[in-house]
Amino acid sequence: MRALKFSNDDVDDVTKLVYLHLRIHTYAMGWTDKAVRRYARDAGELLDRLNELQRADCTTRNERKAAALAQRMDELEARISELREREELDAIRPALDGDQVMKFLGLAPGPEVGVALDFLLEVRLDDGPISEAEAYERLKVWAQARDS
Repeated sequence: MRALKFSNDDVDDVTKLVYLHLRIHTYAMGWTDKAVRRYARDAGELLDRLNELQRADCTTRNERKAAALAQRMDELEARISELREREELDAIRPALDGDQVMKFLGLAPGPEVGVALDFLLEVRLDDGPISEAEAYERLKVWAQARDS
């Protein structure tokens, strides 16, 4: 694509789509809220294009397999819509920001703050939105476990 003078943004987008496009096949057992959140977060603003690509990528002539893939995509898109109604799915962030984490844990700016924010993001992806109070409680337990 670079030889064809596509922009870096286009190359990055296509690379990301190719990387993510087979993920639908790993979720044959059903889509948990956690899996849908991760899928949407990983795809980001390319989510609609990724879904289009996955529908178009069905190359089988076996009508039963093609119908099963279409049904999985329908189910996934329905789950995304459900979660979008309940949560801010397009902007998944931890319940606390870096300043709050630093004040609560008594940290200076640095990599430890990022590790704590990554933990809170994992909590958000696993459990959905939580209150600030719940985030502080989980952060406290996490920090105590790391210190011991």
